[in-house]
Amino acid sequence: MSTLLHKKNTPDNIRVAVISVSTTRKLSEDKSGAWIKKQTKKEGHEVVIHQVVTDEIIAIQELVHHVTDKINPDVVIMTGGTGISPKDVTIEAVRPLFEKELTAFGPLFANLSFEEIDSAAILSRATAGIIKETILFCMPGSIKACKLACNNLIFPELGHLLKHIKE
Repeated sequence: MSTLLHKKNTPDNIRVAVISVSTTRKLSEDKSGAWIKKQTKKEGHEVVIHQVVTDEIIAIQELVHHVTDKINPDVVIMTGGTGISPKDVTIEAVRPLFEKELTAFGPLFANLSFEEIDSAAILSRATAGIIKETILFCMPGSIKACKLACNNLIFPELGHLLKHIKE
């Protein structure tokens, strides 16, 4: 079956949660999260929550559980806390929650990043996975990284991914 045929009859109104991970920024200072929220709406989807959480494993896990259990979005897009410093723990917080991991997301994001930032792309720990029937994406906190991931990987495939999860 062709990819175009596969993408037919995909969900139109997708419920998206936006979570920014930061120990220093407040919601009012969250440029990357605000951009994701705006772009989500431009794509014709609904933003069900936009929140900032501190970069601590327990806090991230509690918020992800709350969002997936109580708010029940189709997708969670997380930005920030994916670096390699000791304080960056987003990946460590969410990876144990995945029932399935979308293992191609990280390498594809790193490849796209390499085209823009050269060898610094080696620092990327972007990842994605499925928690219950919710797709969760984690990407770096920079607005350039968010635009790169959302425009080239996430938004073009959201409906397609959800179609398969809901089968």
